[in-house]
Amino acid sequence: MTSFEEAGTEETVTCLHLTFYHPCQEDKMMFRCLNFCKREQVRADEVPKFGRDSNICRYNLMDTRVSRIQFALQFYRRMNSSEFCFEIKNMSKRTKLMVDQTELGYLNKTDLPWKCIICFGDYQILAEIEEGDSVDYFETYLHLAKVPILQEKCLPSLQPVPENGISPSLFPSQGKSPMEIDENE
Repeated sequence: MTSFEEAGTEETVTCLHLTFYHPCQEDKMMFRCLNFCKREQVRADEVPKFGRDSNICRYNLMDTRVSRIQFALQFYRRMNSSEFCFEIKNMSKRTKLMVDQTELGYLNKTDLPWKCIICFGDYQILAEIEEGDSVDYFETYLHLAKVPILQEKCLPSLQPVPENGISPSLFPSQGKSPMEIDENE
């Protein structure tokens, strides 16, 4: 047997990509303690915390407006499934945490969608999960955004768009002829 045949099966690792943004980052450097652009292994049974207390939090945000522990992430596997997920829990008594459109109060938790935006105060974090199959650990990969993650978005039209792709709301007068109304009617 060759060493190739004896080698163990390569295991993929679940990776949580987190892209951070704050409008004052260049001036206040609140992300200076985060290790960007380098994958970091986290044991599967560890619950990494984000906040300003460096004695408790694995990921420190250097800002007095951030809670000592802002939020925590729990890595887990769904019951009767091979799928790995993350659960996010708001640990701040002062600040609500938004996960996409879901508002979490103190000690509320929810599953982290495979791609979502986490917000609290002026902080914006884009979270993206890259699937893997390791049961012993997962990885985090932190990125720094230069521009806001949340951009003002146009609200989708509430009217169905016809098959030709042209929305009737774009041309309100199309297909309608002017109507004269007698003021006595």
